[in-house]
Amino acid sequence: MSWAERAFGAVQSKLPLTVSQGITAAYFKAQTAYKVGSRGTHSASQSISLLPAMKFKILPALTDNYMYLLVDDATKEAAIVDPVAPETVMDAVQAEGVSLTTDHAGGNKKMAELAQGLRVLGGDDRIDALTQKVGHGDELTLGSLAIKCLFTPCHTTGHICYYVTSGENTPAVFTGDTLFLGGCGRFFEGTADQMHKALVETLGVLPDETKVFCGHEYSLQNLKYGRHVEPKNEVVQAKIAWCEEKRALNPPEPTVPSTIGEEKQINPFMRVNEPTVQTHAGKDTPIETMAALRAEKDNFKAPK
Repeated sequence: MSWAERAFGAVQSKLPLTVSQGITAAYFKAQTAYKVGSRGTHSASQSISLLPAMKFKILPALTDNYMYLLVDDATKEAAIVDPVAPETVMDAVQAEGVSLTTDHAGGNKKMAELAQGLRVLGGDDRIDALTQKVGHGDELTLGSLAIKCLFTPCHTTGHICYYVTSGENTPAVFTGDTLFLGGCGRFFEGTADQMHKALVETLGVLPDETKVFCGHEYSLQNLKYGRHVEPKNEVVQAKIAWCEEKRALNPPEPTVPSTIGEEKQINPFMRVNEPTVQTHAGKDTPIETMAALRAEKDNFKAPK
């Protein structure tokens, strides 16, 4: 984390929520213009179909965010996950010819203004324009798709992941700032115990083939830390090489999605029961290991 980010966080934490949200938006817009240019994006947009029913549109935004347009192909109903750039979302909705009905996790006033009648869901009363608060185990539908809410507090106290299924199709989970490819979110509003429960007991028990769609493009930074933790882990080495190929393209391609099964092999935060990870951390329990890894990762600088 840079000195500017640390200073920004210190100031932000002392402000009222509505003021903080406005400053946050302005800060990241400025960062985006600086890092990727006023018209650029950090990755190419991609569509992924889990036939015959589910379709996902990966929409890059800001410096490293991912938004996801989830479409039920049978009914052309759509939901958007983490819409940090509402205009980009509406362009994608129009291009796909779908009807946007639901905004999961991260809805904001601008999105609600652009899509009248939008149902905005989330697990935190602080979410702007929230119309329905959801909790662990709540079940929703989007056309023929079934969506189960998974409560995963730690990064924030109200964090929700969304597990999507449709018949025999490969399931998917949208993990926001809880589970990243090769990593996890910072413990801003929670504890190592909570993150252990979220990663190992909640997300870790989903079917191994479940596609994982996370909120940010942090893959190479995370995997290089994973290599630091387990230098003999060949699966991590291979995934780094694969991600480097993706990110070297012009424009770079997203490294998402991974799978739950893959994360169990490459993600040190989901491997806190492994002797090699505990030895690295100098701890002998999973939760102590989780805390030690997060503290180390917060200050880790990946080699070029």
